[in-house]
Amino acid sequence: MLRALRIAILALVAIILLAVALANREPVPLHLLTPDIAAFVGVSWTATLPLYLVIFGGIVAGLVLGFLWEWLRERKYRAKASNRKREIARLERELADLRAMSPAVDDDVIALLDRPARAV
Repeated sequence: MLRALRIAILALVAIILLAVALANREPVPLHLLTPDIAAFVGVSWTATLPLYLVIFGGIVAGLVLGFLWEWLRERKYRAKASNRKREIARLERELADLRAMSPAVDDDVIALLDRPARAV
């Protein structure tokens, strides 16, 4: 049921995108710089593209920039998670070493760690 709904929504989006592309087929000039700045710099780059490519290219460029921005913004959280993962691995190795040194439970802390957790 959920898969059929997803396929129906994707088909609807595809039909809408196709309709937008067919309605905007006329070529439009795409300038890199405004005419005044292009004359000042001496570079005038112009491409003639169908309007739907300009629209869809803008959407794709916005999505890529948004994903890149989020990935850079979340870097500190990924670094913190990685550091905590390394710390947990170090503490587990240390606990395994302590258990190996004294097989009998003489230490109260190790006895607490070995005791199974109770369900809350």
